[in-house]
Amino acid sequence: MENFVKATFDDAAELAGLAEIIWREHYTPIIGKEQVEYMLENFQSREVIGSQINEDEQSYYLIKLKGETIGYFSIKPQNNMLFLSKIYILKAHRNKGIGKTVFHFITHEARTLGLNGIYLTVNKNNKNSIKAYENMGLKIESSAVTDIGNGYVMDDYIMVYRQ
Repeated sequence: MENFVKATFDDAAELAGLAEIIWREHYTPIIGKEQVEYMLENFQSREVIGSQINEDEQSYYLIKLKGETIGYFSIKPQNNMLFLSKIYILKAHRNKGIGKTVFHFITHEARTLGLNGIYLTVNKNNKNSIKAYENMGLKIESSAVTDIGNGYVMDDYIMVYRQ
């Protein structure tokens, strides 16, 4: 049985280490090695994650299974919705229902906070994740292309789950 542990600043290095493993394996075929390395350095580093935790910008949670950290996610209230900013699970633990368990936790958090639902952004070419989100009840509502610097963009769908 997995459980979720709210991360502290001291967990930032572990979170960044997980991001490096997961991003290089999962996102390199989707967006390429150079953009993955750029995004790891600028959005998934220990410094960035630690700052987000310290400034209370996002709530990070470690996903634990039998005492081992197998992934993480982060959420933050935004625009009367709960923004699911990150959900990353190590490859060996994917397709085992853990993402659905995480999503149930997140929907409970949104209800507890009195929010109208959940939204996330997902790369348009991240087909497996899109299918998984659709199976959880999220629907594509729009798309967005976001300039993230250094000539890179995020070309995403915005997916929404309304409570």
